[in-house]
Amino acid sequence: MKRLAWLAAALLVGVIAYLGLWPVPIEPVAWLPPASDTLRGSFARTQDFDGLDYRADALGPGPEDIAQGPDGWYYAGLQDGRIVRFRPGGGLPQEFANTGGRPLGMQFDGDGRLIVADAFKGLLAVAPDATLRVLTDSVDGVRLMYPDDLDIADDGTVWFTNASQRDHDHQWILDFWEGQATGQLLSWDPRTGATTIRLEGLRFANGVALGPDDTYVLVNETMARRIVRLWLKGPKAGSHELFADGLPGHPDNLSYDGSGLFWVALPSRRSALFDWLAPRPFLRKVLLRLPASWIDVRPPPLGWVVAIDEDGNARHDLRDESGRYTDITSVNEFDGRLYLGSIKMSSAASLDLPGPAP
Repeated sequence: MKRLAWLAAALLVGVIAYLGLWPVPIEPVAWLPPASDTLRGSFARTQDFDGLDYRADALGPGPEDIAQGPDGWYYAGLQDGRIVRFRPGGGLPQEFANTGGRPLGMQFDGDGRLIVADAFKGLLAVAPDATLRVLTDSVDGVRLMYPDDLDIADDGTVWFTNASQRDHDHQWILDFWEGQATGQLLSWDPRTGATTIRLEGLRFANGVALGPDDTYVLVNETMARRIVRLWLKGPKAGSHELFADGLPGHPDNLSYDGSGLFWVALPSRRSALFDWLAPRPFLRKVLLRLPASWIDVRPPPLGWVVAIDEDGNARHDLRDESGRYTDITSVNEFDGRLYLGSIKMSSAASLDLPGPAP
């Protein structure tokens, strides 16, 4: 019995030592997430996914973002590096280009080039003949770790995010376990080729959208569930402030509809457990030493997009919990419909536009 007791004690000591001391690939920090649902306006559902229509089913894995080209085709980047295009009227999708990386946010510029934030290759330009050019892959001599989303100003300046300086696309979940604010908002100048840091210290910098007349630019902080505004013109030029805080989910890509609404994709709900763990870095280290299956708690499937007006007020809340189209990472308005991209689905989808905002 004594021997068994000693073995049990030794085993217990070993388990405690492992949970407390075994190396993990993160250096977590304590931080405080915002209170839940503090955004001005209502986040009561205003519409289901009315008129949900699959556009170009079987595009391929994870069409993160959708862009409309001057040729009338729609373009999407996939997890395997391909950029495919499709017509909403039907027909098989076509492979347009392959970056060899992971194309994420994308948009066409005034010269008809598809500008792509590629998580591994940098900021790319894809010409109409599908030839690729790297516009930038570093800033101040440091390689970009995680280019994510972008928007293009009227003067051709590309505003884009570097989500993290710690973890790349294949390890993005470690950024959430770590909690370090290393994301950046950057700009690339087509006249000089210069890449400039505009904001840093962001908690997983993600979606980007320029406001009306390029007066300001918004950037999502996915981890912190908020949107920051950087003023580009006027008396506040160069200053930044919170535009929307306390979102009810973690925002991904962001787009402006040109008539007063910013559309925000919410691929996941707020997690009370994640918020509770945020100021407890040691406990996060302990949990990361457990088997992955023990801490991989997947929420029920959800499709969710919201609209926020130019004053930062919630206006539309569109949700679907049937699992028809989930893990939405982008929402863009084209031709009078909302086009959705997803990190998990293999197709693009579109929705009816909601009625007038309440």
